[in-house]
Amino acid sequence: MKQLRLKVLAGLFLGAGILSWGAARLWDAIGTLPSVPLAAPIVLAAIAAVLTATALSIRARLKAQRDRRPGAKGVDPLMAARAVVFAQASALVAAVVSGMYGGAGVFLLGSLDIPARRDQAIYALFSVVAGIAVIAAALFLERICKLPEDENGNGTGAAGTAR
Repeated sequence: MKQLRLKVLAGLFLGAGILSWGAARLWDAIGTLPSVPLAAPIVLAAIAAVLTATALSIRARLKAQRDRRPGAKGVDPLMAARAVVFAQASALVAAVVSGMYGGAGVFLLGSLDIPARRDQAIYALFSVVAGIAVIAAALFLERICKLPEDENGNGTGAAGTAR
């Protein structure tokens, strides 16, 4: 597997934000702008919590295994690979979703004097923050599951994360 790159995530965030801002302007000109759901930041924060808990659990198991503690459970390579795939997928989706809510939030900044729009802008801000938390937790989990450097020097085993 290839590691996630911050440039890709930032590009997805900015691209989705620009498209969302333009769509919000168009939608507001035509009719009523759809609302930012209150559940959006809650769901994103829950995903960040699951990713963080998974990373901490795997890190603790790997540390116990390295310290050769008696009865230490190892980390199944397939489970680690699945965790990394979940982390990467979550980060990519969070970048797009956060960008969408960020673009809508930027549009809503122009009408903060209306209480309903101000609430929507706050929900959008919390969604962006929670999305960034998902990305940070995903990158942390990916780093935890990274394979150690290849010792034979041929460069074939060190490029990716858990396979």
